[in-house]
Amino acid sequence: MDEHTDQTQKVLVLRPESAETAKQDIPVFFGVSEDSAGAKGLSLNVTAFPPGGHSNTHKHVGYETAIYAISGAIEFFYGEHLEHSVVARAGDFLFIPAGVPHKTYNLSLDEPGIFVTARNDPREQENVVLTPEADDGSSEKRVEETRKRYLSE
Repeated sequence: MDEHTDQTQKVLVLRPESAETAKQDIPVFFGVSEDSAGAKGLSLNVTAFPPGGHSNTHKHVGYETAIYAISGAIEFFYGEHLEHSVVARAGDFLFIPAGVPHKTYNLSLDEPGIFVTARNDPREQENVVLTPEADDGSSEKRVEETRKRYLSE
């Protein structure tokens, strides 16, 4: 490398070989972050929800999240008591405001759900805060109802 090349101008290719378990207790292929690439304002990862899998209830303190669904479908419960939900399917974009507690479920019991996740937080896992107090357990029953509808489509 030329001794005059500025390290901040270097383009990197990152190729994670396997998923790691995130704080949210889901498999993630960690991609771009401060640790991996020296990023200063973002992180970008791929989440691979196993069949029937779900995350822990959590929030991202001080940072917004954008998700793009590559394959599969998830039900996304959110709110102070996970009282709201939306379903995201392949081709959908999802926006999560900073600080909103949420928990996600893969609706398929047979196929993984693959989602690209971007956050304006280069440290990625450092600002993930588990929020079990937001989960009253009702999302388990509610996702079963959604699965019945999803599987019958």
